[in-house]
Amino acid sequence: MSNKKLLGEERRAFLLKVLQEKKLPITGSELAKETNVSRQVIVNDITLLKAKNEPIIATSQGYLYMQPPTEKTSAEKIIACLHRPEDTEQELNLLVDHGVTVRDVKVEHPVYGDLTASIMVSNRKEVEQFMEKIQSTRASYLSALTEGIHLHTIAASDEKTLEDAIISLRNAGFLLNENE
Repeated sequence: MSNKKLLGEERRAFLLKVLQEKKLPITGSELAKETNVSRQVIVNDITLLKAKNEPIIATSQGYLYMQPPTEKTSAEKIIACLHRPEDTEQELNLLVDHGVTVRDVKVEHPVYGDLTASIMVSNRKEVEQFMEKIQSTRASYLSALTEGIHLHTIAASDEKTLEDAIISLRNAGFLLNENE
């Protein structure tokens, strides 16, 4: 991009194009540099694009345009988990080590109802970045609101991969006990 400052609809069209073409998340700061505006302008633009039903999500690594599901992630499941905050990294690594993408975390809040946050981690490097972001911002885990109980949407190339990952979580004691 040039040093020209992009304005309004032209900038949002450019942002949409960049997000649709990129397969990896891109930060608001990177997008701000590309368009010669502030990061806050980008945040506002992303909000406007989401209001137009563009499937953009904010992850701990940056913004991501949610492409339609491909054969690579043809299996998806929601799992119920329960563990201490200090076990989060181990939980996520168990999942990604099986070839699973952890799409989100959900909790049921007594006032706000269902709260969902995008995670979008597929490998140990992304888990490491997610954990660093949690620690550097001193953010709380959503599961802290529900005494460790939470849901994850997980995706993989096939059902067997998901089942193997779930067995691994069960063996580690991270699944909410269905018998209680």
